[in-house]
Amino acid sequence: MADLLWRPAPRSRLTAASPPRSPKWRLLPSALILGLVAVTVLVVPLFVELNEQYVDLAIANQPPSAAHLFGTDELGRDVLLRCVYALRVSLTVGVVAAVISAIAGTAVGALAGSIGGWFDRIVMRVVDAIASVPHLLLGIVIVAILRPSLSAVIISIALTHWLTAARIVRSEVLSLRTRPFIDAAIVGGASRFQVLTRHLLPNVAPQVLLATTLMVPHAVWHETALSFLGLGLPPHAASIGNMINDAQRSLLIGGWWMSLAPGLLLIITTLAVSGISGVWRDRLNPKRRTELTW
Repeated sequence: MADLLWRPAPRSRLTAASPPRSPKWRLLPSALILGLVAVTVLVVPLFVELNEQYVDLAIANQPPSAAHLFGTDELGRDVLLRCVYALRVSLTVGVVAAVISAIAGTAVGALAGSIGGWFDRIVMRVVDAIASVPHLLLGIVIVAILRPSLSAVIISIALTHWLTAARIVRSEVLSLRTRPFIDAAIVGGASRFQVLTRHLLPNVAPQVLLATTLMVPHAVWHETALSFLGLGLPPHAASIGNMINDAQRSLLIGGWWMSLAPGLLLIITTLAVSGISGVWRDRLNPKRRTELTW
């Protein structure tokens, strides 16, 4: 009985928890993978040209070997070389679409947050209405209207992904408007435009850059989905979605490498970008990382 009365209380989870882990375990592998991918998609096309019309049925449907590391497809084209060109297209679409989305979202969110009142309410209701429609469905409609092409894919992704940036910028602007330095600028005679361009936008720039980076993998997956559905690049063009779509027929005859190679490269690349973005997000908000670790 005495042992029960004098037994020490168990340590709380807060005190027993280990300290937060260093983000290097995510940053270094992600940076190395992304750097290798970037160098590959930029350098390889300078030395090896891809002929989209090339057909060699004598070496069609060959499994991975020393001559063709990722094998060949049903037309005898090297899968690895097509993956490099396809990944270059996907990353180009993702980066361009993410930048356009960030610019449009920043403009809308900054105006809504700085003006406020009825303008802010109307803009955010429009944003909520557009966000209620699935991005992929809306993107399909936009591409169908513009006719499938690379520019149509970029426009459709940009028009469906600016909502997140608009909400983030509006939230940050509303928070910054209550800060003392904004009041001091207004008292000092700064106009609304000067407050927006000199004080508000520079302070939301890190959040906008982070949102842009996080949008790149999402845009890449949307481009892949549209190409897989036949609404992206022409069927003969090297695209991750086109390659996975073409590989469906080869799976029935055991051509597993034709879908594995582009799918694996797509997953690895997007995970690398997400890993770097996660480390960046933790540095911008260390309190969030500490709370999640505890």
